[in-house]
Amino acid sequence: MFALPLAIFLMHNFIKEIPGELIEAARVDGAGHVRIFFRIMLPLLTPALASFGIFQFLWVWNDLLVSLVFIGGNPDVAPLTVQIANLAGTRGSAWYLLSAGAFISIIVPLAVFLGLQRFFVRGLLAGGLKG
Repeated sequence: MFALPLAIFLMHNFIKEIPGELIEAARVDGAGHVRIFFRIMLPLLTPALASFGIFQFLWVWNDLLVSLVFIGGNPDVAPLTVQIANLAGTRGSAWYLLSAGAFISIIVPLAVFLGLQRFFVRGLLAGGLKG
């Protein structure tokens, strides 16, 4: 629910830039709503969907508050962000554990971002330029 405004904003701006003649040509060729969506719109929406996916993944990965509320503080099932927050409570006596944990926790988001980086820039720039 929290990500819905961002999704609407990204998708609206991206779809607005797609020429209407493209959909009109598909209609003339006899394509219905479903075929137009899956064969024309969805492949064109890949950059915007990837950009939104990166934002949503990073938001969920770093969401410490939701992890604490829903898990209830049980250390056996706590996500990585909760465990690192617990390490931060050592007041600097175990800084080497905190820095190692932070480095390990950033590997997955960094891999997702680098893997989808080419889509990320195209998806964010969509709708931002006047033509």
